[in-house]
Amino acid sequence: MTEEQSISAASRTLINLIRLFLVTDVVFGQIQYSVPEELAHGAFVGNIVEDLNLNIRRLIAREFRLVTDGTNRYFDVNLRNGILFVNEIIDREQICGHISTCIISFEVVMEKPLEIYSVDVEVRDINDNSPTFAKSKIFVEIAESFAPGARFPVEGAHDLDVATNSVSAYRISSNEYFGLNTQTRSDSSIIVELILEKSLDREKESSFHLVLTAMDAGNPQRSGTAEIIVTVLDANDNAPVFEHEKYEVSLFENVSKGFRVIQLKANDADEGANAEVQYLFNTHTSQRVRQLFRLNAESGEIEVQGVLDFEDSIVYEIEVQATDKGTLALAGHTQVRVTLIDVNDNAPEVKVTSVSNAIPENATLGTTIALISVTDRDTGDNGRTDCQVPMKIPFKLHESLKNQYKLITSGILDREMVPFYNVSIVAWDAGTPRLYTNKSIVVSVTDINDNAPRFTQSSYAVYVKENNARGSSFFTVTALDPDFGENSRVSYSILGNQYEDVSVPNYIDINSNDGNIYALRSFDYEEIKSFQVLVQATDNGIPKLSSSTTVTVTILDENDNAPVIISPLVRNGSATLRKVPQAAFPGYLIAKVIASDADSGQNAKLSFQLLGATDTGLVSLGFHSGEIKLARALTDKDLTTQRLNVLVKDNGEPNLSKKVSLYFSIMSSANETFVESRDLLKKTEYISYFNLYLIIILGTISLIFFVTIIVLLIVKLRQGTNVRRYNSGFCCARSQSLDNCNQRQIPGEYLNYLGDNQTISVRDRQRCRMYLSASSPGTDFFFMKPFDATLPCTEVKDNSINSSTEGPKETISLNDKYRKKEQLNIRGQDCFKS
Repeated sequence: MTEEQSISAASRTLINLIRLFLVTDVVFGQIQYSVPEELAHGAFVGNIVEDLNLNIRRLIAREFRLVTDGTNRYFDVNLRNGILFVNEIIDREQICGHISTCIISFEVVMEKPLEIYSVDVEVRDINDNSPTFAKSKIFVEIAESFAPGARFPVEGAHDLDVATNSVSAYRISSNEYFGLNTQTRSDSSIIVELILEKSLDREKESSFHLVLTAMDAGNPQRSGTAEIIVTVLDANDNAPVFEHEKYEVSLFENVSKGFRVIQLKANDADEGANAEVQYLFNTHTSQRVRQLFRLNAESGEIEVQGVLDFEDSIVYEIEVQATDKGTLALAGHTQVRVTLIDVNDNAPEVKVTSVSNAIPENATLGTTIALISVTDRDTGDNGRTDCQVPMKIPFKLHESLKNQYKLITSGILDREMVPFYNVSIVAWDAGTPRLYTNKSIVVSVTDINDNAPRFTQSSYAVYVKENNARGSSFFTVTALDPDFGENSRVSYSILGNQYEDVSVPNYIDINSNDGNIYALRSFDYEEIKSFQVLVQATDNGIPKLSSSTTVTVTILDENDNAPVIISPLVRNGSATLRKVPQAAFPGYLIAKVIASDADSGQNAKLSFQLLGATDTGLVSLGFHSGEIKLARALTDKDLTTQRLNVLVKDNGEPNLSKKVSLYFSIMSSANETFVESRDLLKKTEYISYFNLYLIIILGTISLIFFVTIIVLLIVKLRQGTNVRRYNSGFCCARSQSLDNCNQRQIPGEYLNYLGDNQTISVRDRQRCRMYLSASSPGTDFFFMKPFDATLPCTEVKDNSINSSTEGPKETISLNDKYRKKEQLNIRGQDCFKS
């Protein structure tokens, strides 16, 4: 019979039993049979129709059937002849264990009119199990000083059969030194002791090998053997002795754990370690007793550590041995007999016939889950029971008959909130004290696809370092679907990116199974700094449900670009700077090293370091600005050609650097300076990028100013205003006369200095002056600065600018966010601009 058929049969049986309670005219009867175990299928038990005095012709019409409590149906009835026969082979040891009387009960039910007969079948034991020892070899150590008559407990054999078919006798192989003593306890178990019959001499014989045979009294007789290995040792000659040979203790069966049963005491006449006693359960103490009681090895105190049950066993016999701590330990033995006193401890019994353990989450109210019956072996108030389930679950009990209940749904189910319910059925009696029984039914809620996958975050921000390995996974998105099975299996895909850039999906790919995002290429911060993609998660339910999230990938910069020197122009690791006049003062700006780094942040923060020079005390190098200035005044002893070794490095980790060798010459006079300056202009390779940028910028500005002035003149002429137009387009002043400086308006423009990435606003109505030295060469630049009417005009000479206050030469200042003002010394003619 399959499991489903068994459940169906049990359901029909329970329904029929419920019907019995609805009928008032019921006939009851009882009959008993006795059969041996292990009978084959079809073996005759009895003619139940004749024994019950029934009409065999009406059995089928009256729905004659057997009703059993368990799932196994050991007996059945032939409806044609009324013979009760064995339906399944019966193993008495499996059903009843060591219980001496094994009875299988069932009921015979007939309807029209309703008749119920109780049938008890006693299963008699047959000798189908042999005695067995727990160990095939038993080791015993005996000191040679033991006198004849000493006893040594030996672990006995076990037989699954009962009564005469169980172990009844032992014998030992023939020898001249050892005998065997057996004692039968109150529970019919046998204590086996090895008796020393003759003094031992270890020097003659140090060990013995004996065969212990256990026999039962069945027919045919069965037996089992074990080997006893006796080792003769030298040991102390006084064993511990208990104060009593046997102890009697009575306990209530409901004593709590930790309750002290008895305090044992054994004395040893020896001294020192040979007199120190420890207490142990000996081999005759059963495993069940060891589970229920705890023995303190040092104090000899026995405590309760398990739950005692009068219905399980009335008497427990505890075999205790006291062993000293000598080199050759000796042991004394005693027995503690514990008798239990019965109390009202029979709790109600709950039997559940499951109808359906799995229901869909959209099940309607009132759906039947299980049929429940409650019984109690006690009588009176102790046997009167009640039953309920927790209130905060979508289930309730409906009492159909006395002590018969139906478990039905009473609320809405949602598998995503509660996938299963462990319905606790509590039954209690009316005794004092009340006893409770808790029975649990696991009800699973089956899934429907009513939830779409949900990402753990509405959007993700991912940071990836550039130069990552191609094909490596750098992030994982996770979408959770609270549904079950295929309804919760999620697959991932990339829909696109926020900016509809078709190239972005080529950067990454996603594993459709686990959501791992892979890089299809190595990212370059200098090429792309961030992008967004739309990731979709779809379940495998019917219909399919999906959701999406945005993943923003930000590329983190790595220090993978070395600094590049923009100015001065470097060839083959070296560059030539402009010549420095002999009369240059300390702080004179020789040149400015301009470098850039394609990286960002600290990786692009540059610093300058002077590695070496022809004369290290002659110049100084700005750590952050890159400005090369004179550190002292020049002398005739200084070499005309100076070499500087400059290192430009970034602040990355690890830092990258660039080295360059710079050369400059010292001019002996102003005339040589002008000639050399013109020669440098003719040789394009010696003109720095910075000066070239300034020439282009100032030329462009001059052209803009010129066009602006023409436009303004036209406007003024139309308005009737006479405006004097100068050929140069600037308000100029010769060194001979600076009092008649003309002023003009300049429209708002922006001047861009390409070498410094600086944008400077030229405001409307801004005044400027241009100062031109008579000896200025044609290659000098014109610089402008805002005019302040409160300051006196300055007189320009060949190599200096005099004013009402003495001081160093005027310099150009370029504002920079990270650097101090850059000073450019202009020889010959000076122009200033904000």
